[in-house]
Amino acid sequence: QVQFVESGGGLVQPGGSLRLSCAASGSIFSIYDLAWYRQAPGKQRELVAGISRRGITNYEDSVKGRFTISRNNPKNTMYLQMNSLKVEDTAVYYCNTRSGGASWGQGTQVTVSS
Repeated sequence: QVQFVESGGGLVQPGGSLRLSCAASGSIFSIYDLAWYRQAPGKQRELVAGISRRGITNYEDSVKGRFTISRNNPKNTMYLQMNSLKVEDTAVYYCNTRSGGASWGQGTQVTVSS
């Protein structure tokens, strides 16, 4: 089964940028539709952005125009470029398959604060 490890989070001021990475192992990365999720304190985990096996992307409304999801199949890695960050983007960010059926990793904390 595919496993994921997230990295790249940190503390950033409003308006700043971060690039998250998701490294996969254990299975054939290229066959999966993938997604980034986030969970803010006291809230349910939500899907932020998805990318199909063929590279078709979709985004949650609040991040459209600010976040860009991408993948590099030969490197078994997925990315989330986050620009114009807002305080409300603060959350733990996770990657998983589009169905959310793989094991959840530790996630990476993103904190947007002045």
